[in-house]
Order: sequence, then structure tokens, then C-alpha cells
Amino acid sequence: MPELPEVESARQVIERHALGRRIVDVDDSDTYECRPHRPGDLRVALVGRELLAAHRRGKSMWCETSGTAADPRPGPHLGIHLGMSGKVVVAEPDGVETDGGDYWERGRTAGDERFTRFAMTFDDGGRLLLLDPRRLGRVRLDPEVHLLGPDAATITLREFRAALARGTAPVKARLLDQTALAGVGNLLADQALWQARLHPRRRVDELTDDEVRVLHRAVRSAVQTAQRGGGVHTLRLLPFRAAGAACPRDGAPMVRGTVGGRTTWWCSAEQD
Repeated sequence: MPELPEVESARQVIERHALGRRIVDVDDSDTYECRPHRPGDLRVALVGRELLAAHRRGKSMWCETSGTAADPRPGPHLGIHLGMSGKVVVAEPDGVETDGGDYWERGRTAGDERFTRFAMTFDDGGRLLLLDPRRLGRVRLDPEVHLLGPDAATITLREFRAALARGTAPVKARLLDQTALAGVGNLLADQALWQARLHPRRRVDELTDDEVRVLHRAVRSAVQTAQRGGGVHTLRLLPFRAAGAACPRDGAPMVRGTVGGRTTWWCSAEQD
């Protein structure tokens, strides 16, 4: 399931392989993935334009688009959200593909478009595809990225303190709140809390200054580790989020619960 590292890999694929190519066709027929737009709305908005830049905040991506020959004014922003299983593929006319996003393969080989929910065709014959088996992603114009909190990869300690300062929510729930901190999903949250030795149900108003500082470092470290490793599936804690597993640090039993509506695992000793 894509979290910040996977979305960043998809953004980089767009940046390296899709910018500056004129769009000549768009398939936006998936009415759920392209909501609230009607079929054809995205095609009308994008044909004749180029993608100029690819941006990311947290788990949300958006691309700037150019003007057209008839109207040189900048076009709309194209928002792409990978949902729970999205993958961006840029397919070249010769069949070569580059992909980024979720790490599933499902037996897929180049040219397999079974899970395509949105597609753009460029004037050179190349294509940009959004593949999404679970169909929980989103493609829309001018996404409201200003509603997101600071990006988890770059958030400062001051911003992090502010994100945790209000209310009495469990700390894990606050880490998952994209309006407070953008980019942390379920696996990154469990990893960061485990590294910081904090119980996921601790109330944010009960955390000490030192605990907030340690958690800030842990969040940044977990994000960086996942990015270097190729995704959140490479995080150290992941294999131990299972019944009967022992904490890889101290050997104590791992505990399962629900926090913020999400399945959560923590060490029964160090995170008690």
C-alpha cells in the first residue's frame, strides 16, 4: 500500500519520463477513479498540453500542465493519488516500461493493462498509465493540496511539535492524520513508534518534549530508510507484525490492536 516513499518513486518516474511530451489522448472512462469528473472532462482539459513539473506532498502528487496552441495560459494541475495499490507506468512506443508506486507485480509483465484506471497518450506514441488493482486511487484536476500538513520527509521539529500540540488523540492516530502530517501511513507509523519506544495509544498531550523530539527523529529516519530500501515493505518491523512474533529488539511478544481505525502492532515491553 503506497505511503510517502512509494508515491515519491512514482513522482520521479513522471519527472524523468513524462514531462515535456504533448498529450494527444486521455482515457478517463473510469468514473470512480476519476470522480467527480464525468467521462471526457479530463480529456478535454488535458489534450494539447504537456506535463511541466511533478510535485508531491505526503501521499499526494500533482503535475503542472502547459498551455495549448490555442491558449498559452497555464493549464490545470493534474492530481494523482495512488490509493491503496496504485502504480504509475510510463510505457514507451518500443514497449519499454518504467514504473513507480506500489510494489505489487501480480504476475504482471510489460504491456499488461488489466488494472489501468487512467491513461494519457503522448504524441510520440508513449503512454502514462495509472494501474490500480484495488481501484481506490484518484485522478482529479486542481487537488486541494493546501489542506495537507507538512511533508513527513522534510518536516521540521517545530512543525512536528505543532502537529502534535492540539487535542488528545492517540499519537498513532495523529501521525496518520494527513492534515497534521502528510505522508505517514500505517506501516511507517508503526515503525516510527517502535523506534521511538512509544505506545501507539499514548495521548499527544501527554508526550514530553524529549519524547516528541525522539519521535520526530524516528519519523524522519523511517521515511529515509524506506526510501533507500525501495518502499515501506522493506522496513525492519514489517516481518514482526504477525501473530506469535517477537520484538526484533528485545524478544518480547508483539501485541496487536486497533488505533485510529487501523491494525497496529507494538512491543509488549518497550512500548508498554
